[in-house]
Amino acid sequence: MSIYDELGVRRVINGAATLTAWGGSIMPPEVVQAMVDASTAFVDLHDLQRKVGDEIARLTHNEAAYVSNGCAAAMVLATAACMTGLDEDKQKNLPFADDLKNEVIVHKMTRVPYDFCIRQVGGRLVEIGDESGTSQTDLERAINDKTAAMFYFPNANCDSTTIPLHESVEICHSRGVPLLVDGAAQIPPVKNLWRWTRDEGADLAMFSGGKALRGPQSAGLAVGRREIIEAMRANGAPHQLIGRPMKVGKEEMCGMLAAVRWYLGLDEQKLLHRYDQQTRFLIETMEALPGVSARRSFPSEAGQPMPRAEIVLDPNVIKRSRDEVLAALIDGDPPIYLFDSEQHGILINPQTLYNNEEELVASRLSELLQ
Repeated sequence: MSIYDELGVRRVINGAATLTAWGGSIMPPEVVQAMVDASTAFVDLHDLQRKVGDEIARLTHNEAAYVSNGCAAAMVLATAACMTGLDEDKQKNLPFADDLKNEVIVHKMTRVPYDFCIRQVGGRLVEIGDESGTSQTDLERAINDKTAAMFYFPNANCDSTTIPLHESVEICHSRGVPLLVDGAAQIPPVKNLWRWTRDEGADLAMFSGGKALRGPQSAGLAVGRREIIEAMRANGAPHQLIGRPMKVGKEEMCGMLAAVRWYLGLDEQKLLHRYDQQTRFLIETMEALPGVSARRSFPSEAGQPMPRAEIVLDPNVIKRSRDEVLAALIDGDPPIYLFDSEQHGILINPQTLYNNEEELVASRLSELLQ
């Protein structure tokens, strides 16, 4: 009997996304084994964190790397790093930061709920631009002697309202301001692990460990300039500072390294081709039903180069509403989680469908819609 059976927790089929609330993703055996191996001995966490970071940096063509307690914790520590550097007095005073450089610039149209991580360390958000776009002048005017950093949230769906990354980097660096990229869900493509930092000049890029990388759900990754990584280490656990509650265990550190190695060993184009095949199967199966239309939705909601199947119901033919269908899927056995779309449809994401689960999703949908 598994622990889930013992506790009476139902396994679910996740056709929505690598969401934390539903467990992120499923770790491959290589990652699980690395975590088991790491659990069998005591080690110096400072030494392990540095050596794991050095190896991940080498693999991803970066100066340095740091395993964090999720991407949100990386945002906290990166903000702290830009505000305090290695100054212990400044570190000890956080989150009281009004005497420090504590303004952080963000594009208004790419604000995400997670930017509270900037504020919780004492950062003050400064928005630039609006739905009509953002100019270079907007960014230049926002920079002053209180500016600690700019946070950049890349999303292909918002390109028309933001300043391109390389232009933002150029403006920020001309004024001595670091630019940090929140790429939590921006893998694939795997080249983002080095493209933003090595190729486009960003000072730091941060990623979730438990999404496409399929590492530990409670881990994240920061890669980039050594100076910022060192300041993140200084503010983070096991030091008794702002990052102490964001502890990373030896198991997560080793699991994150194994996940990076595992993903870099994948044929990413083959993986994306699999997503296309799953999406095509779902579209063709659903379109065969009366009152149902389907299309390929691309890119994903996070701007990733991945397709999703969008299913739209004709209310004149289908007697159940979209929300009733989604609720019935959750109430089934096993529960199936899908997304709703702005077009009053249902979105199916193949990224988290394993072992031909798209066939079960299509079958259950067909039963509910006929």
